[in-house]
Amino acid sequence: MSISQKPSIGFWNPKTETMPRAQLQALQLRKLQAMVHWAYDKSKLWRRKFDQVGLEPRDIRTLDDVQLIPFLTKEEFLRAQTSAPPFGDTLTVSPELALRYHQTSGSSGRIPLRALDGRKDWEWQAEMWAYGLYAFGVRPKDVFFVAFGYNVFIGAWGIHYGAEKIGAMLVPSGTQSSETRLKLIKELGATTVATTPTYALRLAQYAEGMGIDLVNESKVELLICTAEPGANIPATKRTLENLWGARVGDFVGMTEAGTIVAFECSEQCGAVHIIEDHFYEEVIDPITLKPVEYGQIGERVMTSFGRGMMPVLRFRTGDLVEKVESSYCPCGRTFDLYKGGVLGRTDDMKLIRGTNVYPGAVENIVREYKEISEFQIVLTREGYSDEITVQIEPRPDVGEERLHYLSYELASDLAEAHEGLRFNVVITDPGTLPKFEHRSARLQDLRM
Repeated sequence: MSISQKPSIGFWNPKTETMPRAQLQALQLRKLQAMVHWAYDKSKLWRRKFDQVGLEPRDIRTLDDVQLIPFLTKEEFLRAQTSAPPFGDTLTVSPELALRYHQTSGSSGRIPLRALDGRKDWEWQAEMWAYGLYAFGVRPKDVFFVAFGYNVFIGAWGIHYGAEKIGAMLVPSGTQSSETRLKLIKELGATTVATTPTYALRLAQYAEGMGIDLVNESKVELLICTAEPGANIPATKRTLENLWGARVGDFVGMTEAGTIVAFECSEQCGAVHIIEDHFYEEVIDPITLKPVEYGQIGERVMTSFGRGMMPVLRFRTGDLVEKVESSYCPCGRTFDLYKGGVLGRTDDMKLIRGTNVYPGAVENIVREYKEISEFQIVLTREGYSDEITVQIEPRPDVGEERLHYLSYELASDLAEAHEGLRFNVVITDPGTLPKFEHRSARLQDLRM
């Protein structure tokens, strides 16, 4: 069913998502101008950034004028935070008016980015999730199981309130064990499960050990995947679909946005729709910082129209994407899309003996092998040469004869996809590689 044939309910209005491009861009300009004035008048950080380049809000007359606004980086956010703790001088109103506190994970030794949202911000963020969840197929009749720990990670809360806004029955699993979660998924007849791709794979492994056939013994029809790559990687998506017997959706969000920025609709065309009536997304060359054309890969730059307490204008996300026009998907939405979702990160590409290697591309190849239950990428330096090793953990039922050829076949496939680069493939004993409950960390760079 095309979007134009679906009825309007509650938060959702097909007139916005199918708005002609000229009207959509006019709406974006009005929202951009309003946000620029608000940020300049209320946020010390944004007043300082505008003054440094001699820019005034009235200078933003067209959408192209967004390029006059200086970029914002995570490093700036963090510097502002540390110079005026705990929240920096980004906020437009007093912290006392905040309804919600969230933060990034602070992984890799970095301090976390702190975020505050007021009541209106939070209502907007829940609505963005409702946009995406409804587009993928979530309905009031669904039993919606949230397989996240409920803490300062913003994603679980956005999913929760977005599904609640639609009217689905929520099952928040909090700190429950994987075994308890699987029992509840089965006993309550959960039809939708929200989690990370890594944990969805892990739950399927637990289910196998518990003798639960997720395909035939559960009612799960939809897997909502976010917080990391995976659902956008074709081989990983197919693996998840086969393990769960469910459709797997990719949802692109981030703490800086406060919610999702793009979603996969029920047509599953291989791309995610940008929520363009609430975000203005540019794609730039990360070196020249100039805009790239449709169909070219570049870095996402995000401007939010809905987060008022902590304005985000021209934020350099570090995400690598390829923007395509709305006609790429047959659903009828007029929003532009990101083909393949987030393709990688500007900072996760590794140069190995002159060849660019992206962890997502390696995963896409490894997941094609059903005999492999887990893997890890290890980068080392031997003398003056960089080496890349893919450690693989086979399933326990893989026979010796198959193991003999497995490493050779995988190494050949990896080399073919990477300009002949030699990959070392090492088979480990079952149970030796780390297992991840939520976000994965399958790349180890030991060259430092």
